[in-house]
Formats: sequence, C-alpha cells, structure tokens
Amino acid sequence: MATTPSEMTDDVGEATPLLEVSNLVMDFGGLRALDAATLKVGQGTITGLIGPNGAGKTTLFNVVAGYHEPRAGRVYLDGEDITGLPPHRIFARGLCRTFQIPREHASMSVLENLMLVPRGQAGERFFANLLRPGLVREQEAAHRQHAEEVLAFLDLSHLAHEYARNLSGGQKKLLELARTLMADPKLVLLDEPGAGVNPTLMGRLKENIERLNRERGITFLIIEHDMDLVMSLCDPVIVMSEGRYLMEGPPEAVRRDARVLEAYLGGQYAAAEG
Repeated sequence: MATTPSEMTDDVGEATPLLEVSNLVMDFGGLRALDAATLKVGQGTITGLIGPNGAGKTTLFNVVAGYHEPRAGRVYLDGEDITGLPPHRIFARGLCRTFQIPREHASMSVLENLMLVPRGQAGERFFANLLRPGLVREQEAAHRQHAEEVLAFLDLSHLAHEYARNLSGGQKKLLELARTLMADPKLVLLDEPGAGVNPTLMGRLKENIERLNRERGITFLIIEHDMDLVMSLCDPVIVMSEGRYLMEGPPEAVRRDARVLEAYLGGQYAAAEG
C-alpha cells in the first residue's frame, strides 16, 4: 500500500510545504493519467520526481502549472489555491515551468529571449511608445540590466547576442533556466534538465541549480530519468507510479526501496533483490 505524504514522518525533512498537490485526477479520454495524486514539496528544497514512463509526472507538472485543469483535486502554492488558474496567472505568483524540449524564441538573441519575460512592460502597449517613451526606455534599460546580470550569473554572457536557434541542446537548457530567473520565481519545475545534455554542460546546470537554491532560496521540483543526477542533486526524492504517489525519502533510501524496484523493474526483480 502506498504511503501518503500526510503519513510521512520528518525523516524527509521539516521544510514548510511550498507546493501541495491533493488528490489530483486527470483523464485523457479513457486513460487516467493522474489517480488521486497527492504530494508536497518543501520550501527551499531540491526535490526529485521520478517514476517509470507513464507514471504521470509530466501530466502533474502540466496541471500544477495551469496547462491542464484537473477533473478533481486541488493545487496549493504557498498556501494559496491555484487550481485551474491559467498559466500566466500562476507564473505571476512565482511558479515557473520548463520543458523537456526547450521552447526558445529561435529568431531572437539570447539576451532578447530574457528581456521578453517580465510581465506588464509599458512597451507592449502601442500608445505608451508614443505618449510615454521615457518610461518605455527606462523599463527596457532595467530589464536589459537584469538580463545581463542573469546571464553573468549563469556564465552565459558570451552568448548574449547569439541567436537562440544556434545554441546547443545543453545551452538551450541553460537558457530555459535563465528565462525562469527573469521572473524571480519561488518555485521552478524542471522537466528532464539532463535530457540531451553533454556531461560538461550538465555539470554546469547542476552547479547552477544548487547555487540558485543555496544563494537565492529558489525551490526546485525536478523530473529526471538520469538516476545518477537525481541521487546527487535531489533530496528528498518522490516516486510516482501509475498516476499515484508511491513513496518518498532520501536518495539512497529510495534507491533501495522494494516498492521502487517493483515499479521500475517488476515484482520478480524486486523479490530477487530482497
């Protein structure tokens, strides 16, 4: 029987929940992708979310970030019910989501990709450019400075004026992370940051995540299939299976748990390992 988050002890930490997901149900036609999925993400943690293909991990991300409205259940961010809000309103509350396949603006420079992120820019309104050009210039200068600071923080300044379409896969993952920082997020959902990234850039991405968590207090929830990355970066690790919460704990405890082995490899293998 799966353990629910409310039944967990403090063995996985005493961090205040920043994200709470309660009994989420999501169907696609006759397929139940989330089946009363319930979990918590502690504030200030780097939490891993793992599970076999089809476990419901990406669907959960999409529901939390507002891309899908659940059939049932609730989502709370920092104690506020955000269930069913559109993505832009959830984004404005400090939750950012990246994608396994980066969604950069290919024909714009890296710097321009970042400067697009801040909401409510005066320059987006036609008449503001005519009637308040000073305000438009002032905001643009501030956003440029912020973008340059973010690029410097992530050691991407040398790519500031490169077209985004020319970046490598790993560089695009770093650009995705940089774009989230332009929003000063509370919580970042990272969907397979290690996919298609060479070991050198993966090392940089890992270091940046750890630094952002340590120095800026940003909370991360990370879907990742690279178990070496999960075990070295995330604590705690949450496991999903068949659309439901299965268990969570420190990385090594999760790696050895019979329920996890069964979910990934089948009961016969788990029994042999036991």
